[in-house]
Amino acid sequence: MTSIAPERSVLQPAGPRRRVIFWRHGRTSWNAARRFQGQSDIALDAVGESQASRSAALLAGKLVSASGAPVRLLSSDLARAYSTAKALAALTGVDVTVDHRLRETFGGEWEGRTFDEIIASYPDEIRRWQLDEPGIRAGGGETRVEVAQRMVESILEHLQDLPERGTLVVATHGGATRVALAKLLGLPEELWRTLSGLSNCHWSVVEESDALGAVPSTWRLLEHNVGTLPEPYEVPEDLAEPVED
Repeated sequence: MTSIAPERSVLQPAGPRRRVIFWRHGRTSWNAARRFQGQSDIALDAVGESQASRSAALLAGKLVSASGAPVRLLSSDLARAYSTAKALAALTGVDVTVDHRLRETFGGEWEGRTFDEIIASYPDEIRRWQLDEPGIRAGGGETRVEVAQRMVESILEHLQDLPERGTLVVATHGGATRVALAKLLGLPEELWRTLSGLSNCHWSVVEESDALGAVPSTWRLLEHNVGTLPEPYEVPEDLAEPVED
């Protein structure tokens, strides 16, 4: 079997329709400790900085080679996502636009606790939240539906004046990405759990499936939880433990 060089990305060349790349931030010390981060502003650790640099180089190679197709870079205002976005900005020369609506789920009393602690103290709430029950608030904070709504509102707003063949790169968070993807793709809430979360500095790509300017736009999933090849398989955190970051 022919091996694939580590520097190659599996992101496919852009077509005539607009695309959105959801890009999860690099690792933090709270990711490593399996703590619920939510909207706590935790910086990348050394591993996360390395992940951001490497994945930014992969994305930049594809974006820059896309024959002048317009690229915009959007980021959550939390440091772990913004630092990840800046790694790509440094390579492409594209300015980063910040939008607080791209933050992770507000986790209320759960933020800063390990998942073992949350499971011990809130066994019913965490079980129902993991099942994406619409009315369950993470630690008294946000519901999945509320997170998806603000995420999609932000993305659609920033897409309004993006031309044909354009790509919007969104540096954001794992849990927020999963529910935003599900809503953008039109999945009913009871099926949101069919999408996994993203591993650190992996990305998902959606593309408009209708002609530019169609209202409302519909989207199709091209790639999900993509990173680099070859690398050891890393279980997405939504499958291993319900980390919200």
